[in-house]
Amino acid sequence: MQRFGSVIKLRPEKLEEYKELHANAWPDVLKMIRDCNIRNYSIYYKDGFLFSYFEYHGADFAADMQKMAADATTQAWWKLTDPCQEPLETRKPGEWWASMEEFFHAD
Repeated sequence: MQRFGSVIKLRPEKLEEYKELHANAWPDVLKMIRDCNIRNYSIYYKDGFLFSYFEYHGADFAADMQKMAADATTQAWWKLTDPCQEPLETRKPGEWWASMEEFFHAD
C-alpha cells in the first residue's frame, strides 16, 4: 500500500459549489476510484487550499490512473470540478494536484 497526499487551491467563489458536488458525488465516479485501487480517500479544506489523502492498493499506479483518466464519466466529473480548482505554480510537469512529500507517518 502507498499513501498519497496532494494539494491544490480552491477558487474562493467556488467553495459552496465544490462542497455541494462532493456531498453528492456520482456513484460511477466513486466506483471508478475503487476500481482503480484507491481506498481511504479524503479531501480536506483550509484557507483556500484543498488537501487530498488516499491509499493506493494496486500494483500499477500509472496504469490505474490512465484507466481513470480514460473513463467518460470521470472526465465529465472533472469538467465540473476542475474549474473550481487552481493548480499550484510549484507543481511538477503533468500534475494538476501538486504531490506532497510524506516525511512522517505513525500507525
